[in-house]
Amino acid sequence: MSGIARFASAPGVPAAVGPYVQATSAGGFVFTTGQIPAAPGERIGTFADEVRATLGHLAAVLTAAGSGPDHIVKVNAYLSSPDQLDVYNREYARFMAGHRPARTTVCVGLWGVSMEIDCIAVVAGAPDTAGASDAAGEGGADR
Repeated sequence: MSGIARFASAPGVPAAVGPYVQATSAGGFVFTTGQIPAAPGERIGTFADEVRATLGHLAAVLTAAGSGPDHIVKVNAYLSSPDQLDVYNREYARFMAGHRPARTTVCVGLWGVSMEIDCIAVVAGAPDTAGASDAAGEGGADR
């Protein structure tokens, strides 16, 4: 399969716990696997600390795959409790710094972790064929 690149390990990111890679790049997009705050069963502080760590891991994986947080087009977040949503939203907004990709956030039962986040991002330098702007109401965004 030509045109597909796999990224098994990004520096500073918990290793995959199964037979998969941390990201796959194909067709000008990067598809990440779910990133977690620390190794399953480990805690690193408050839930806010875990959100920041998880988003940092996501950024590291995207960078290793030739993209970055400002190129994210879709985020899927899995929280273990609805009580986490306010803290998650606050840390997510800080991380995104005004960038607003499409997002789905759900509460689910997770295996030994408080949250998991995956995303789809455009490879840096890939042509923008959508014609949409980041600003609401311009060029097709937020319709």
